[in-house]
Amino acid sequence: MDTFWFFEDVNLFNMLCPHKFKAYKDQHQFNHYKKQDYIYFEEDQSNKVFLIEKGKVKIGYYTEDGEEVVKAILKKGELFGEKAILGEVIRDEFAISIDNQTSICPVGVDTMHDLMRDNRSFSFRVYKLIGFRIKKLERRLELIMFKDAKTRVEEFLKELAKDYGYCCPKTGETVVKHPYTQKEIASLIGTSRPTFNTIMNQFKEENKIDFQRNEIRLKFSA
Repeated sequence: MDTFWFFEDVNLFNMLCPHKFKAYKDQHQFNHYKKQDYIYFEEDQSNKVFLIEKGKVKIGYYTEDGEEVVKAILKKGELFGEKAILGEVIRDEFAISIDNQTSICPVGVDTMHDLMRDNRSFSFRVYKLIGFRIKKLERRLELIMFKDAKTRVEEFLKELAKDYGYCCPKTGETVVKHPYTQKEIASLIGTSRPTFNTIMNQFKEENKIDFQRNEIRLKFSA
């Protein structure tokens, strides 16, 4: 497991949320969103970063043809809108709640810079996160552009295993307990939900995997 960036172990919300800091506590508040509520749009001013207290958020953009491209689906403890830290002025992506009870902690860029100056360890984690996100996105876009759907599913299963998997000592299988729905996974790998289901069932028939709602058992090397 890639434990350094497994956010149940490294929870940026617990480290950064301003309500934990006396100097910022009084003016701090949470924003609440329901499913399909936008947190920000493309072309919005980029002057805040956001931490997820609970719920899930989808990050993406629209092509010139109006097609939605999903870049990431984030959950409790994770940070988004982080390019504002690097000087981004206008958003080039959207963020939308995909949970009916999403709670977000907004942090102004100036506040974020103050907290990062005061905490080198946190500052390192944030910059590492940005680099990790870029690398992961580049890899996923490469797969979407150059690989067929079956390969994309197999590579995403390996990615899930690194982020959420553990080895079952009794069977030797890699057990993956993940936070995604089938629709969300299909969006992330650039395919349809029926195609994703067909491929997963094919892998199951070939005895490569077994799966249920939020658990996948990999019988091949991840």
